[in-house]
Amino acid sequence: MRRIRQQLASEQTVAILRQATSGTLALLGDNGYPYAVPLSYVYSDGKLYFHSAMTGHKVDAIRRCDKASFCVIDRDDVKPEKYTTYFRSVIAFGRIFIIEDEAERMAVARMLGNRYNPNNDEALQNELKHGFDHMLIICLEIEHLTGKEAIELVQPHQ
Repeated sequence: MRRIRQQLASEQTVAILRQATSGTLALLGDNGYPYAVPLSYVYSDGKLYFHSAMTGHKVDAIRRCDKASFCVIDRDDVKPEKYTTYFRSVIAFGRIFIIEDEAERMAVARMLGNRYNPNNDEALQNELKHGFDHMLIICLEIEHLTGKEAIELVQPHQ
């Protein structure tokens, strides 16, 4: 990172991944064009997990190239009078793949369901009963994680 003073500590970047609920997955799309798609996710133990339909542009891109990045914006306060934005964001880089193991798929599907509708096991069980066979579970194993914030947000002790 070029502006080291603006770099977030690793604990802060992980905290943002745990707290945020969506981000943008960037893949290598058709004909070498970048393909970026907003997604809900769950973070656990250095990995990001997503669910998806069985087919589509995103799935084709993942099968074609396993390199990906995922960006989460934690703060985006436009300051028009200063011609700037007070931002805080995280970008994860890593290898992406479709999880094939049924037990692991189910565990991640439960993790995703509990993240977005906690404490409702009956509803989650019903949803998985009807939708699990039509769902891909995708994992992004993070190899490199960076976080950055606007210089105006940098704490004096950093």
